[in-house]
Amino acid sequence: MNCLQNLTRSAALLPSQSCFKQHEKKPFPHSFNKVGMINSSYLHRNLVVNATSGSTSNKNVSSTDEEEKKSDIYSINMTEAMGAVLTYRHELGMNYNFICPDLIVGSCLQTPADVDKLRKIGVKTIFCLQQDSDLEYFSVDIKAIQGYAKSFDDIHHIRARIRDFDAFDLRMRLPAVVSTLYKAIKQNGGVTYIHCTAGLGRAPAVALAYMYWVQGYKLSEAHKLLTSKRPCFPKIDAIKSATADILTGLKRKSVTLAWGNKCSTAEISGLDIGWGQRIPLTYDKERRAWVLKRELPEGHYEYKYIIDGQWTCNQHEPITKPNKDGHVNNYVQVLNDDSSSDSATVRKRLTVDDPQLTENDRAKIRQFLEACPDEENV
Repeated sequence: MNCLQNLTRSAALLPSQSCFKQHEKKPFPHSFNKVGMINSSYLHRNLVVNATSGSTSNKNVSSTDEEEKKSDIYSINMTEAMGAVLTYRHELGMNYNFICPDLIVGSCLQTPADVDKLRKIGVKTIFCLQQDSDLEYFSVDIKAIQGYAKSFDDIHHIRARIRDFDAFDLRMRLPAVVSTLYKAIKQNGGVTYIHCTAGLGRAPAVALAYMYWVQGYKLSEAHKLLTSKRPCFPKIDAIKSATADILTGLKRKSVTLAWGNKCSTAEISGLDIGWGQRIPLTYDKERRAWVLKRELPEGHYEYKYIIDGQWTCNQHEPITKPNKDGHVNNYVQVLNDDSSSDSATVRKRLTVDDPQLTENDRAKIRQFLEACPDEENV
């Protein structure tokens, strides 16, 4: 993670609270796409909210400087990815909120003792979305937590990883992840605790998709309920796209991008990897061009070339209109070969502002969730 600045820790924080602060941010240098890392509608909100923790940690608030610095850096990265200033204080311990009587969204477990806290409130399934790198960053011993959970027959610990701050990975992983969650809840019953690291992005998104796909909520109603219980920022566009992906057969299409001018290195940022990462292009001697071939699901993707370290657009590929900050990007629209097909109709219907699932849609989604191979739980 890159430390972009130092955030001062609020003196008002108490062990019984998880404070998520949001302030106005300066515009980002690129317009972000619907499946990318930033939803620009969040950029200029000005709001401060407190979510009361459902649990507190035995840790002293005056934890080590190292822990506080890690929280500062994580909060900065979360802010850059989500487009709103959100603060996560890992040193204050686990925090959570009941969304429904049987569904909790929260931050990560930090010690085996947190398993006991969840057992006391009836949790039967702990659903962890963290990757190994997330755990390593905050020095969480996941093996100890899993081992302790296994010592009981009334609680189960399951992992289904999603990359942090990456809405495209969220879109791609949601179908399989929610399938795993769906099966676990059917088997274990009781209360389910869904968590990522801070409980502000991935975990709320998975909970929202489950409410939308399985529990029968309209997406707008589920989102309103979720955010009223826990201030958070699930990527709604990723959920819409994942819904359409399931109902159109998870199809992908090959896309080729090329840079024909002379240079020493050529990379692309944005596209399906987000603006924080880069993909190198390969030089094709026959075409005398730098080429990138990518298999992409349907959607609108914005990207930019990085040529010899300089960010630029390819004038031979489609370019967006300037956004409100004057920035432009290349873009590619990946569509079904037959724009009048049933697939295109379904996707258009399910990616509007407030999409509605039919009973037939829900039946197909449930069938998919039941048939999808289980995630590897390690």
